[in-house]
Amino acid sequence: MRNLLAPVAWLGRQGTTAVAAVVFVAMATPQVGAMMQDYLTEIVIALLCIAFIRVDIGVLRRHLSRPHIVIAATAWTVIGIPSLFGGVCLLFGVREAIPELFTGMVMQFSASPMMAAPALVMLMGLDATLVLIVLVASTALIPLTAPFFAWLFIGAELSIAPLDLGLKLLTMLGTAIVISVIIRRVAGVAGIQRYRGEIDGINIIVLYIFAAPIMQHFLPALLREPMTVLWVSLAALALFATYYIVTVLLFIRAGREQALSLGIMTSLRNLGMLIAATGGAVPELSWIYFAASQFPIHLAPALLKWLASRKRSA
Repeated sequence: MRNLLAPVAWLGRQGTTAVAAVVFVAMATPQVGAMMQDYLTEIVIALLCIAFIRVDIGVLRRHLSRPHIVIAATAWTVIGIPSLFGGVCLLFGVREAIPELFTGMVMQFSASPMMAAPALVMLMGLDATLVLIVLVASTALIPLTAPFFAWLFIGAELSIAPLDLGLKLLTMLGTAIVISVIIRRVAGVAGIQRYRGEIDGINIIVLYIFAAPIMQHFLPALLREPMTVLWVSLAALALFATYYIVTVLLFIRAGREQALSLGIMTSLRNLGMLIAATGGAVPELSWIYFAASQFPIHLAPALLKWLASRKRSA
């Protein structure tokens, strides 16, 4: 069995390098994106299952014994970020100057963290358990907070059905929890640890399948309107970096590893769920922004891991 999975285990050992390559492979294979665009829900459930089966129960209990960090991180993720960044965009007139880009930004900072965030944090060798707890808590609140911020900043132009979104999120979380519990019982903790490399490889493959539908129109847009795609990509990069830096500074007193983990988590926003909730009814420039935001999401873990290794060796 392990011999058959050897290529998958090799892929898992590439870690953040493979994650960085995912976005370019996804961009180059639009046909895969076209085939998988109707299966985003199942893909997200798979990513969440991978995170759940790797949970360290001892670390989980330790975090739950200090709930103030979880509460603070959750409040910052679903209330603090959209309030702060939405207010700054309004202050600088982004809504009036570039309404389509503003729509994409509002959907991004109103979303919960990506389901893949714990798995990416694990690939970086950081604390994924805290991220997973905050991810679940944030996702549970998104059906209330995301429609509110969409209404507050965009108004009636963007329609999000909170009940439908909430039911979908709860179904996804419940399904992932049930599947992961079954896998943990059948495989056991020792078995999961033994196949850690293979699980990491499967995670990278699923990340690619998730990225492919989002990236399928990016290359044609780049060839058609290169300058537009360039400045939208720079905007996505700037917003990602700002999420990360502000979050790390806010939580640095909780510990360096926890702050770095939370910084990555808050930077990885789950646009896929909100896109599905709106039925894809968003402006074209917003779609370009969604695709451009995948580059910092996939490249940052490799860069941050490299910087951390240099700092340790200095």
